[in-house]
Amino acid sequence: MSDPSGQLSAEDRKLVTLARASRARTRAAEGAAVRDADGRTYAAATVALPSLEVSAVGVCVAMAVASGAKGLEAAVVLTEAPAVADTDLDALRDLAGPGVVVYRGDAKGTVEETLTT
Repeated sequence: MSDPSGQLSAEDRKLVTLARASRARTRAAEGAAVRDADGRTYAAATVALPSLEVSAVGVCVAMAVASGAKGLEAAVVLTEAPAVADTDLDALRDLAGPGVVVYRGDAKGTVEETLTT
């Protein structure tokens, strides 16, 4: 894991580690992790079944909602895509509103972009 800007907190580096492990374990297209307003973390990989497709962020948001989370503090998406999908940003915004920090990185966990919802 690498943070070229040196701006990631220890908690955000943990999200990168969780997202990387989820992606690597399943060999999925993407790995993601989120931290809710209570500090709980949720990590997932893309689900790509013939009858069900859900992004890694979508799975994380669903897990957080199902666990009773009322908001999110941060999210990490590890992907080869050049940007975080708008639908993923919308899902984060639906749960937590504006201001959630989102880190996009590559499969190795190098953070390439920081944005907010």
